[in-house]
Amino acid sequence: MNAEAIIVDVAFNLLKQAVTVLPEDVKNALKVAYGKESSQIGKIQLKAILKNIELAKETQTPICQDTGLISFYLEAGSEFRNLERVEGALTKAVKRATKEVPLRPNTVDPFMEENPNDNTGSHVPYVHWRIVEGDHLKITAFPKGGGSENACMLRMMKPSEGLSGLKEFVVDTVIKAGGMPCPPTIIGVGVGGGANIAAELAKQALLKPLSEPNLNGQIAELERELLEVVNKTGIGPMGLGGDSTALAVKVEYAHRHPASFPVAVAFQCWAARKATAVICADGKVEYLTHKQ
Repeated sequence: MNAEAIIVDVAFNLLKQAVTVLPEDVKNALKVAYGKESSQIGKIQLKAILKNIELAKETQTPICQDTGLISFYLEAGSEFRNLERVEGALTKAVKRATKEVPLRPNTVDPFMEENPNDNTGSHVPYVHWRIVEGDHLKITAFPKGGGSENACMLRMMKPSEGLSGLKEFVVDTVIKAGGMPCPPTIIGVGVGGGANIAAELAKQALLKPLSEPNLNGQIAELERELLEVVNKTGIGPMGLGGDSTALAVKVEYAHRHPASFPVAVAFQCWAARKATAVICADGKVEYLTHKQ
């Protein structure tokens, strides 16, 4: 088996799937939001979003012109062979996808202001590794647009502010973001750890299936409460007013230092693009979010 070639093909397919076809959980959440929306303007926006999703699928063209900055989240079995070739293969897939899908070239050197025009560069595509038992490689492609990224926030709270301070920060961040992250959004909240850990957890929370409740009852209740309050802000679809400001709030946490209480908020726009597949040791591939 040519593992590198398989990884390139799978990662390319995932990127194409992610930018052209939304996962079913996201589409279903948008349809539910449309059914519940009481604002006429909000309903019009949601109808346009749903139409856009169908047209992108039919024409196999990107849902949004901003095809994002690309990250890959990996779950790698310790016995999967050729792990040292994975990151190179992912970079090749990104370059191929940029030309063939196509993807808008979005990577710019922050100092030289130069764009390589292939969506790669220093630390991009960003690759997050998790090593587990087994002989498989699970890949999640996660292209994320600039509008939703620009609304993300991190605050190093005082431990004394506690849960009430956390809620206030999340809702205040949503209000300040307004229509910039293209609502209805998915909101990821990362709590605890250090500054970098909280920010990473908030981003990872955006990858959780919308239809699966948190297994921790206390956190599930926090997610429900935050979603209810966020949707009462009236920001609405595309920031034009209405009931549907967010489709979901997802929380991830880490144990913290006694002196620190970091909280990060990450936004994903309504075009919540992600795609996941598993490569088995024998080369067999199973696509999880987009069945083939």
